[in-house]
Parts: sequence; C-alpha cells; structure tokens
Amino acid sequence: MNLQLKHIAIIAILLIGIVASATIFFNNNNTINVRATTTTSLYATGLLDYLGTEYHKQHPDTVINFIAVGSGEALKRAERGDACMVLVHAPSLEKEYIDKGIITYHKIFAYNYFIIVGPPDDPANISNATSLEDAMKRIYNAGEEGKALFISRGDNSGTHVKELQLWEQAGLEPQGKKWYLESGQGMGETLVIASEKHAYTLSDIGTYLKYKKDGRIPSLTILYSNDTSLINIYSAYLVSSCPEQEKAKAQGFIDFLVSPEGQQLIASYGLDKYGQPLFYPAQDKLDELQEIWNQIAGNS
Repeated sequence: MNLQLKHIAIIAILLIGIVASATIFFNNNNTINVRATTTTSLYATGLLDYLGTEYHKQHPDTVINFIAVGSGEALKRAERGDACMVLVHAPSLEKEYIDKGIITYHKIFAYNYFIIVGPPDDPANISNATSLEDAMKRIYNAGEEGKALFISRGDNSGTHVKELQLWEQAGLEPQGKKWYLESGQGMGETLVIASEKHAYTLSDIGTYLKYKKDGRIPSLTILYSNDTSLINIYSAYLVSSCPEQEKAKAQGFIDFLVSPEGQQLIASYGLDKYGQPLFYPAQDKLDELQEIWNQIAGNS
C-alpha cells in the first residue's frame, strides 16, 4: 500500500511538472517580440529602455527589441523587412520611405534641439555668432586656418542629415577638407571623439547631457543653441510589410508613446538626474511640430 502511494505521489509530481512546463512553453509562445529600429540618440540616452520597460509592465505579452542605428540605416532595415517599427528623426529621409509605401502610421511623439558643442576655448568663436549660418561659417574659416576640427557623424543618421543641411544653407562644402573628419559612429561615440580631439560637432542635446553627466566628454561644452531652426523632431512609424500580429503589437507601443501616460513619461525622463528633460513631449505643440516636419521634409 505504501509503495502504491509512493508511485501515485511520483506520478502526481511528474504531472505537475509537465503541466508547469507546458504552461511556460505556452506563455513563451504567446509572447510577441517586436523588432524596432531606432536612432541612436533615443537609445543611448536610455529613454527607449525606460519606455519599453514601462510598456511591458502593462503588456507582458509584448517585448520590444530595439536595434539602435542611424535614422538612414533604421529606414533601410525597414525596407528590407528587418523591422516592424521605426523611431527616427530625419523628416527628409522619412518622406522618401513614406512616399514609397514602406512606412505608415506616422506619429510625432517627442522633440528636443540640436546644439553645436566644442572645446571651451572655442577657437572659432561661435559662442559670439549672430546666427546659425554665422556659426557654421566661423567653424569653416577656423578650420581653413588650421585652428579647429569638426567631427561629422558621416553615417546618414538624422543628425548627419541635419548637419549637411546646415553647411548647405551656409553655402559651404567642408567635405574633403583636412579639418573635417567623419566618425562613422553613433552620437555618443562621436561626442567622445570630438572631446578627445577638442573638436566641434553637432549633437542632440539629450545625448550630450547624458554623456556630459557621465563624465565621458570633459572637453566639450555647449557653444551654440536655442535656435528655433535647430529643433529636432522624433517620429514613430509602422513598417507596411510587417506581419499583422507583430504590427498590431507595434501599433500598441506607438499608441502608448503618444498617449497621455507615455507623454508624461517622456516629459519627466531625465529631470532628476540631469536637472532638465532630455526630450519634450509632442502633445502640447503637435500642430506646430507637424508644420515644421512638413517644411523640413519638403512637403508643400
């Protein structure tokens, strides 16, 4: 009798184990992994991991896998079908992919500003520039005189595209000059290189503040900012070719980004650590941001 009870107990334990394993297997197979290509500034600042974690708490069946690359590469990967969602900040590039039907469901969810940073001694004297065009000309002239270096992302990212637009607007062509160097790296790495070389570069303010606070760019300071033409707009898109199940989950995350809760999380991110937000929510000036986006993208 005791032997029979032991056998029954063993069988019961085995059955419980099988049920538990089946439950874990079932749950894992009901978790949807959403592939999202994103600009490096959103990822390097920690914002996306923060938002992804908060979203996962409410939607445990959805995991957002962020792939941080420049905006140009993020869009190319979407075209290849390697992502279901893109988070980028290059309106002129975005429009090309919208027009080709590769991305859809456009939502502006955040913005901040580009800044020009450089060595504290400011050999190009851009801190006294009267305009953004004047600042670019001062850097160019100082470079030609052997007094300054400029580090470009050189990676077709949103920041790189913006930088090229600034040179063009100033009527200058720095490419090929000895003082004009391309890092081919993300924003954080480019800032580190600029700091090491005591050079100028264009950055989004969020990545700059994080790297400055972390002590990684001691030789850089903000030298030109607060120009309305340096506004930096972040948009989210669905990839048209994405499988429907994954696309539905991706849309859920985008809707979360533009929801009151998501916008509040964006507004508060960085306040405690950096004394100011790294990004601003789009909800309070969405019409204005859309109009600026249209202008940058070249829409009529």
